Formats: sequence, C-alpha cells, structure tokens
Amino acid sequence: MTINAPIAAQKPHTRSHHGIDFNDNYEWLREKESPETIAYLEEENAYTEQETSNLAELKENIFQEIKSRVKETDMSVPTRAGDFWYYGRSVEGKSYGISCRLAVDEEHDPWVPPVIDEAEAAPGEQVLLDLNELAEGHDFFALGASSVTTSGRYLAYSVDTAGDERFTLRIKDLDTGELLPDVIEDVYYGATWAGEEYLFYQRVDDAWRSDSVWRHRIGTDASEDVRVFHEADERYNVGVGGTRSEKYLMIEVASKVTSEVWVLEQDNPTGEFRVIRPREEGIEYVVEHAVLEDKDAWLVTHNAHGPNFELGWMWAEDQLGNFGDLTVLVEHNDDVRLEGADTFRDQIVIAYRKDAISRAAIMKLNDGHLGSFEELSFDEELYSLGIAGNPEWDAPVLRMSYTSFITPNKVYDYVVATGEKRLLKEQEVLGGYNPDDYQAHRVWVKAKDGAEIPVSVIHRADLDFSKPNPTLLYGYGAYEISIDPGFSVARLSMLDRGMIFAIAHVRGGGEMGRGWYENGKMLKKRNTFTDFIAVADFFLADNITTRDMLVADGGSAGGLLMGAVANMGGDRFKAIEANVPFVDPLTSILMPELPLTVPEWEEWGNPYADPQVYHYMASYAPYENIEAKPYPNILAVTSINDTRVLYVEPAKWIAKLRATATDGKFLLKTEMAAGHGGVSGRYEKWHQTAFEYAWLINQATGLEA
Repeated sequence: MTINAPIAAQKPHTRSHHGIDFNDNYEWLREKESPETIAYLEEENAYTEQETSNLAELKENIFQEIKSRVKETDMSVPTRAGDFWYYGRSVEGKSYGISCRLAVDEEHDPWVPPVIDEAEAAPGEQVLLDLNELAEGHDFFALGASSVTTSGRYLAYSVDTAGDERFTLRIKDLDTGELLPDVIEDVYYGATWAGEEYLFYQRVDDAWRSDSVWRHRIGTDASEDVRVFHEADERYNVGVGGTRSEKYLMIEVASKVTSEVWVLEQDNPTGEFRVIRPREEGIEYVVEHAVLEDKDAWLVTHNAHGPNFELGWMWAEDQLGNFGDLTVLVEHNDDVRLEGADTFRDQIVIAYRKDAISRAAIMKLNDGHLGSFEELSFDEELYSLGIAGNPEWDAPVLRMSYTSFITPNKVYDYVVATGEKRLLKEQEVLGGYNPDDYQAHRVWVKAKDGAEIPVSVIHRADLDFSKPNPTLLYGYGAYEISIDPGFSVARLSMLDRGMIFAIAHVRGGGEMGRGWYENGKMLKKRNTFTDFIAVADFFLADNITTRDMLVADGGSAGGLLMGAVANMGGDRFKAIEANVPFVDPLTSILMPELPLTVPEWEEWGNPYADPQVYHYMASYAPYENIEAKPYPNILAVTSINDTRVLYVEPAKWIAKLRATATDGKFLLKTEMAAGHGGVSGRYEKWHQTAFEYAWLINQATGLEA
C-alpha cells in the first residue's frame, strides 16, 4: 500500500513578542508525550522508508564497504597512567568497546607501550568495563565518565541509556571486581578523583545546564553529597577537573565570552575553592599548573590583550590582578589563534591555529627554566595534529595523533629530548587502500564582502575535471568550531562513486582565528549563510559541478546553515540533508525555560530582550522564512531524545515546507531512541551513515547501487 506524504494538522498558535505576531501552525508538535505527535513522527518515518526504498541496495553496499574497510577486531595504543597501561579493544560483531589494562613491566622501558595481540587477551590483562554487557537490553547506550584513581584501585564510570545526556554514576573496586553500593543519579559528563576517598562530579539544572559541582565520599549515600560550587547565572556552565601534576583541583566557569577559574589543593578535598581571578565580562582565561625553578606557577592563556589570545605565567602564590602583570611567553598575534597550553614536569606544549591549520609547538624546561617553543612540522598541505593521551606528569614522551583527508590516523610518541617521532600505530584500512588514489587541496573563494573563504576539496586523483562532477558541499560555521582535516572510511564510498567532497570553512567557525568566528555570530550571522552560497556559486561558475549534481550537508548549527541556505540560495542545489538541524532558532531562543537556551544568547543574541536581535534573527530563521517557491529536495534527520536541538524543530520545518513549497520532496527521519549524536553502537552508526550517504549520492548522481 502506497503511503501519501503526511500532512500535519494546522493548529493556529500565535507567538507574540516586541509587538510582532508570528502564526505558528505546527507548534503543537512540541508535545512530545502526545499520542498525536508520536503518531505523526512514525507516519513520517514510514513515508521516508517508502520514498527511500529504492536505495536499499545502495545503502547495503555502502554499509558493507564501510564494514569491509574497518579492522573490526582491533585495539588502541596503550596509554600509561600510574602503574598501568590502559587501552581499549573492539571485537568483530560487537557494537561497543572493551576497556582493559595491563601492569607496567619495570624490566622493560616503562615509557614504551607493550605490544599486545589484537585478537586475544594478554597475560595479566584485566577487563575494566565491557560496554557491550552494560548496553545489553538498551536501545541506546553512551558512556559519560571513566576515571580511575591514581593507585588504580577504583573506577568511576557513568552511563546514559536514553540519549538525554543524564548519566548514572557507579564505582567499581578493580581489586575485587565488585561494584560499590554508591550510585549517583542524574549526573553530567565526567568524574574527578581526589585521592581514594573523594569524587567530584557535575549536575545539570532543569535547562540541562551544568550548573554545580558536587563532592561524594566513597561508601556514603548520594543524599549526603555536598554541593561545593553553584553557578546561578544561567549564561555560565561549570566544569571540574584535576591538574596533570595531581596537585590541584580546578573548577572552570565559562559562558560564551567570559570565564573564571577556582582552585583547591587536591590533598585537601574538603577545603574551600578559591578564585584565581574574578570574572570580567568579555575576558576568557584558562589556567594550567607548572613547576618553574622548583616553585608552583600558573600558565594563563587569556584574551585580555587581543582576540586571538596570548600566554603568560605567574607564581601560584601571587594574586592574579591585571593580566598585564603576567610574564609573557607567547604574545598576541593577529594571524595566529592560540588555543591553549599543556604542562608537564619537563615541557610545555602549546596548540595554535595558523592559516586554517592546527599546529603545536614544544618548549623544554631545563631544570625548571624556560626555553623557547619549537614547532612540530609535517609535509602535507592539509592535516590535523593532536596532543592527547598524556596523563603522566613526568612522561619523557608525548603521545600525538596525526591525520589528513587522505592519511589514516597515525599515533606517535614524540621523544622530547631527541625530537624523534616513534610511529606506534597507523589506522589500517582493509581492502587495499592507497592514499595516492586520492587528493586533497584548498581553494580560496571570495565572499560578497571580499573575505577569502578557505575551502577544502577532496576527490579521487583520477577524477576528470574537464567536465562537471557530482559534489557534496559540507558546512558548519558556529561556536568557533573548526572542521579540521581528518580521514573518513565512510567518505571513500562517496569519492569512489565519482563525487567531490568539499568543506566550506565559513565564518562563524574558528578556522581563521577569533575574528573569523566573531564575524559569523550575533548580528553578523548572515555571513555564515552568504559565505556558503558564495562557495556554491564558485563551484557552479567554474563548471566544477552543476545544480543537478550539487548537494549540501550540515548538522546541528550546521543544520541551521542548511535551512537558511535552502531559503536564501536553494536554487543552487539539487538536494540538502540537515542533521539534528537548529531550524527554528527564534522560537527556541525566545523560550528561556528550554534546555540550554540562555547560554545561547551570547552566540546568537538575545531576541527576548533586544528588538534589534529579534528582527535580525527573524530575517534568517529557516522555519519562519519558508516561501511558496521551489526548494531542493530535503532530508531532515533527528532524534526524539535530543536535548540540544529538540526534535520539534525539524518536524515543524518539514511540515511547513511540505505545505508551502511549490516544488521539492521533503523527508523526515526521527530516531525514536537516540539523542543529539544519533544512534549508538558502531554497526548502528554505520547503517545510519550508509542511509544518509546513499540518499546524498543518489540525489547527486542518480545511482541506486
């Protein structure tokens, strides 16, 4: 039986603000528990399944291609923490990972990770958590914390089985394998130990904002936990962690534009946190602990002297007054965005961004005396470098990961004393992958106001550019988030079918420094959308592709980009996919009671209080600007338990598009047991990716296999 496109009921509802009435016929879909809402979403799912049934073979082929290229039984490179090497295993046929450890063998070099068989347990291997067992019986599963005490005895871990990012925290005695009776409900991500007795964690308020830090004493009921910090200002989120030196606990309080740091000695966990520097509107700073000349010092990354941040230091015993009192290590630079510092006993590492590429440099500390920073260099034009997996304060090596659009991930240990890079592992792509078969390069596209937009272009090396080719244009452009080069097994299925994959690094992202971000937010947000359209126009004008072969993709805030582009420049595209899309931003941001709304005012503006912001947002809000005109085909994918972008936004958007547009096919797929990140489990995620890629490939090429 053929299912007709669902027609959502229109129930007049008026939103009134600043003397302006907006008639919203689909606001009733916000009633998540309503049988009518659930029935409508399920009807949309059935219609989408019917309308994409012709893609079954293509979807299955892509899934099998992904699966065939992934080494399913594999393991991560062991990372040393305390007296153990910690690592994760994946096993063919199992959706989730298994976390393990192995005692350090002091008879061998204690900083060279052991070589362990990927297919079987090593002698003495201990399984800490088998996530497959924890996920059993649940449609959704996510791990929120996994933190072991310094001695290695206790493991604190938390799980979410709904997708709403509220976790249940438990403690496991790794000596006995037994769970302690301690159970703490409704916590946020993360858990931080202070010795063997106390555990610090965060809770969220009714708006899903991380607003407080709590202290739990092992062996006591959660009702006895102590709230040690609470942030009343709804613009701010709170986090807690420990320094790598294990000397201090730190609470970081931050809005989108302002931050504040509180500190407490870790050996005094019941003491009072003290502020390092009281918050000052518009000033962001981050603090790391270092030991210089045998004295405790703070390294402070801050933007008090310029938007791209600088790095300075001070003695920890002194009060941080003006940032000008700091001794400068890295000055502010208009062309370099300093992203942070990482401290160790014998070295300092800085991360920064230059020419839209992430970079790192290392300074050796000679008996606690400062040296100079030396940049780590690599050969490729476009790459990503990460310094991660380094929990040990006195480690003489730094764990690094390197990747690019065509280079699978490589894990190195960098020997600080000699500069040697030891390759520990390279992501194995099964099936004979050859990076020489693919190319990646960057082009620069002029925006309508003259700004130069970086665009990453990835394709097969043998692609014929004498004619137009099917192209996917991807974008995000918000929160100063950068879309950095990275290898994707799934993307090969698109490239091998003759498609170009292009990323428009539009304003609102962080690729070109803080100014790039600031020129794509608040009352300059439209730059994000016009930048993306300018890139599409470039590809069309240069005959790289045609309108019938050009598709677009973006998720979350990138879904807002997709919705705005559909209204403002939809005639450039054959089809658009929007994942968990923020397409009804004005309605959401006018509702302070909704999850995470108030902190967003510093990203988008406050339309609740400011008529200028209201009018500006109303000018681009995708849902409010749908017109009776042809649109590209649109697929919206969402999750019913998403707390960041509520399912109701794409549901209303698709309903209104179908009722208003004069041309275009509009599909809505709602995951009925998932959150903002979509489905859980690697096989389920591969199936989801295969579905979305199959739809995009079909729209751009017409292929069905």
